[in-house]
Amino acid sequence: MPVPATLAPAPATAPVVLAAAEWRALEAAHVERADALTLGRRERVQRRETHPVEDFLFTYYPNKPSALRRWHPGAGTVLSGAAAEDRAEWRWYRAAGGDLEVDAAAFLAARGATVDFIARLLGRTAERTARFGCFGLHEWAMVYKQGEHRHEVPLRLGQAATDAVVEAANISCTHFDAYRFFTPAAVPRNALTPTRENQPELEQSGCLHAGMDLYKWAVKLGPLVPGALLLDTFELARDIRWLDMAASPYDVSAWGAPAVAIETAEGKAEYVRAQRGFAERGDALRVRLLAAMESARAAALVE
Repeated sequence: MPVPATLAPAPATAPVVLAAAEWRALEAAHVERADALTLGRRERVQRRETHPVEDFLFTYYPNKPSALRRWHPGAGTVLSGAAAEDRAEWRWYRAAGGDLEVDAAAFLAARGATVDFIARLLGRTAERTARFGCFGLHEWAMVYKQGEHRHEVPLRLGQAATDAVVEAANISCTHFDAYRFFTPAAVPRNALTPTRENQPELEQSGCLHAGMDLYKWAVKLGPLVPGALLLDTFELARDIRWLDMAASPYDVSAWGAPAVAIETAEGKAEYVRAQRGFAERGDALRVRLLAAMESARAAALVE
């Protein structure tokens, strides 16, 4: 796949050097924030409880709380005096004297195809006009005419009325990883046929799942992504997930998510208002992820 202009080779730049006191403070703040974000999940695991909304962030996106709390400075940043730390044993780091930095050249050599795909996908998505007419019907299409459902949560309208909502709608899901969970009866009702191959040509920032997936792409980019950016993508995914389930056919009110009744005009308007806000947040994060990849390219030239 051709690399988009947004990830054209960047000129080599001098690395940013963080004194030990600076990077230790950033690391400590990151760990504290990550622990706060994952506290509910960690407590539920201890109690052997599940949560139909938030557990998705740890099952569909298989990144453990312990991985989230691992802070990276991103490519192009040198950590003074860090070579004597445990971090020196982490994959994709290299020592230079007593200092340590992300080995961007090694990461790109090993996973360059993945980085190129992510850059192309995010770049094309950022360029495309957002669409706000889907109303979250992907979740409804996942239960259409289906006796057994992915979540052990009751349908708030019942099966027949849920099916009727699908049949009355114009479904135009653009996201492959949502579309692939459509029931067989729902597949021909979608106006589009998303595939992994045409994902960069269809993905658009109004899609809730495209916004949530920014967290997935940040995880795949590993140490190239600064810790604050990783946690920002996680927070966006968490917030979107609440809307995704509130607007779904499931009754998740017992977990603190009042229904966004997209089968009504009022519910559709409420959904679109939230959707627009998430699209704006996602667009800003795409720019930052693309910048992180550009920094990795530049850092690899220096190395």
